[in-house]
Amino acid sequence: MDIYLVGGAVRDRLLGFPFHERDWVVVGATPEQMRAQGFEPVGKDFPVFLHPSTKEEYALARTERKSGHGYTGFTFHTDPSVTLEQDLIRRDLTINAMAQNDDGTVIDPYGGQRDLDAKKLRHVSPAFAEDPVRILRIARFAARYFPLGFTVADETRELMRTMVAAGEVDHLVPERVWKELQRALTETHPEVFVEVLRECGALARIMPELDRLWGVPQRPEYHPEVDTGVHTIMTLQQAVRATEDTRVRFAALVHDLGKGVTPKDELPRHIMHEVRGVPLVKAVCDRMGVPKEHRELAILVTEQHLNCHRSLELKAATVLKMLQKLDAFRRPERLALFVQACMADARGRTGFEDVEYPPADYLAQALAAATAVQSKDLIAQGVSGKALGDAINRARVNAIEVVKRRWLSEL
Repeated sequence: MDIYLVGGAVRDRLLGFPFHERDWVVVGATPEQMRAQGFEPVGKDFPVFLHPSTKEEYALARTERKSGHGYTGFTFHTDPSVTLEQDLIRRDLTINAMAQNDDGTVIDPYGGQRDLDAKKLRHVSPAFAEDPVRILRIARFAARYFPLGFTVADETRELMRTMVAAGEVDHLVPERVWKELQRALTETHPEVFVEVLRECGALARIMPELDRLWGVPQRPEYHPEVDTGVHTIMTLQQAVRATEDTRVRFAALVHDLGKGVTPKDELPRHIMHEVRGVPLVKAVCDRMGVPKEHRELAILVTEQHLNCHRSLELKAATVLKMLQKLDAFRRPERLALFVQACMADARGRTGFEDVEYPPADYLAQALAAATAVQSKDLIAQGVSGKALGDAINRARVNAIEVVKRRWLSEL
């Protein structure tokens, strides 16, 4: 049997880009031979094995044939006669269709190195169109390699549009969409993922709530960029600038979904958009199986971001209610995440990219002051039962009011 390093490890080694996983393809072997050498079978659809010591994945060279819709609609064929070139031609991009043998020689039958030099993301063959997940993957690769200057090749963009028009994207499993989105959110330019999907029409099919934001106007005195979709991208960029946490980045991405359903006769104002946005965010999260912590923060940011912005104008009792809604007394770290997303919203506007954001420090100090209220002190005064809860709330409101007065005196 012949064993080759394939895919991302070869690509990223040639780019000088960091990588952590290695995948291997085995040519000329049978499943029985692999098991005899101690490899552990794990593949369900086609033979994939774990190396007995490194636990890296070794897949038998295979061909595949389209047999249905979506990324699961394939019939796979493996036997010792399948060549390396036959295996590589079924891969998505030329830069992913290279292999390396044990002496370091790169096998590149489809021009991967040429496209690395040209900084192009180009499909290997027309078989690209048979798997809609590849649209998500190419968008993610566009985000990952954007800092290196990579763009999607024109013919690949056209093929992606054709796939969307043919309805292939409609067969994507929503949970897989989330998986690719979450991975894209870890990159330094996740906005490119969104832009590539929007340009080919896929975003309108998989996240219509987000796609409809483009072309929706906002009041220019508050949003010089005017377009809500542009503001959303700018907010995501600011979230990336603030943190690597994908919970914050996701919340920034979906925080203004309510503006997409503002009645036209109310534009460019968006009265109650935060209320209209909550069921839309919930729908997206339900559909894609978004994890609980991502979902909860996104809903809170959608619902409360305006209160955060104007927190110094709010009554202390209203600030307390917001902190309670955030569950900030039990989970103070959530306030920090919430404020990061809200600050990204405030800065995600043309000309406001570096604006000061007083609510960040004010709310942290308000929480600290309110947390310092000790129930044991009130109990010692003889307060109990429902009266104790009311007394704690009053004391916390008073503590927040003290912080607020200090802040207003210094502004």
